[in-house]
Amino acid sequence: MMSVCYCILYDQVFGETAIATLKETMRACVLHAVRGLEVRDVPRRDPKPNELLVRVAAIGLCGTDFHIYSGEANYNTDEHGRTLPLAQHPQILGHEITGQVVAVGSEITDVHEGERVVLDQGLNCISTRRDSLCEYCASGDSHQCEFYREHGITGLPGGLADFITIPAVNAIRIESDIEPALAALSEPLACVSHSMSSVARFASARYTLAGQAQGQRVRTALILGAGPAGLLFIQYLRRLLAFEGLLLVSEPNSKKRELATLFGAQVIDPASEDLSEVVRERTGGRLAELVIESSGSGRVFHVLPSVLRKQGTVLLYSHGHGGVDMSLLNGLQFKEPVLVSPVGGSGGFDVDGRPLVYRQSLRLLEKGIIDVSPFISHRYHALGDVERAFGQEFLRPDYVKGVVQLA
Repeated sequence: MMSVCYCILYDQVFGETAIATLKETMRACVLHAVRGLEVRDVPRRDPKPNELLVRVAAIGLCGTDFHIYSGEANYNTDEHGRTLPLAQHPQILGHEITGQVVAVGSEITDVHEGERVVLDQGLNCISTRRDSLCEYCASGDSHQCEFYREHGITGLPGGLADFITIPAVNAIRIESDIEPALAALSEPLACVSHSMSSVARFASARYTLAGQAQGQRVRTALILGAGPAGLLFIQYLRRLLAFEGLLLVSEPNSKKRELATLFGAQVIDPASEDLSEVVRERTGGRLAELVIESSGSGRVFHVLPSVLRKQGTVLLYSHGHGGVDMSLLNGLQFKEPVLVSPVGGSGGFDVDGRPLVYRQSLRLLEKGIIDVSPFISHRYHALGDVERAFGQEFLRPDYVKGVVQLA
């Protein structure tokens, strides 16, 4: 039954010739129901002439994976936007992927067997070889491609498996001896990089990170949440943008506060301190011109009006935000903020058609400019460990970031 389900999936996604290419099986961590994970044998698809077969080496576990696992979200929909239930359409999660090329399509000359690569999990106009680019791919916003599909998120088989088959232009060659667990985090870093680029686009915002005049410059940035994304934002601001202003981070978890301090932020424990009062005190009443929401908690919207300077910028990075009344936005709207809501690692294509932001992010990790090793708190070495990670450990106080390392 499982093989039949996956043959149908591949045929729907990749065309009528897909079933004929399913010659082998592989092991994969299959989400067949809400909180229902099982390692099963599933079909392995051979690469088409423009594709690669990659043996998965490491997969980062993301909050998005957990939201799908727990039933809070399901991004696998039909052409009318209706959610496809897991019972009939099981999923293989995992979108922070690195691995080794084991088979190369007949048309590929710039990637070779044995090379290590980081993968962009998204299929867009370039990777699907459309005759002309949609307006989003043409403008460097490939994550909003009109025809976008995503391995590990929108129903396409993800990285929590022995192998993944993907267009060759989605693979970025690793040019160092960086360990797989670190290289896999190129994807979340690409998302953070794209987010900061999105903020920079709003030249009309009253306060900017690149403002020349004193009154136009962001003096205080406040990050809500010091999970993996928040910790990447800290480093991006300090190490890449050379932000020298006041950088505050609100985080109730003591381990994450320690990491935030390590990377150059001043921390606030909202469980024991009044966040609004602390921000007002440390900024001399000015408040923060830039607030980055990276917690995914709906409750933080209650506090935004009291920590954001009028006409400041709010970067809405995280997803989730359940269990709150929308009336809490009233106070925020009165402040006339610029709301920026980026998604994914868009940023256009390099000269070889590969995703530019992913390539840049991998190089930042390879050169050690961005350091992710301190916050990889949990490492798993088998697909069967993923259920324990999501079911028991993901919400533990000592959990920051988990990576499944298979090689």
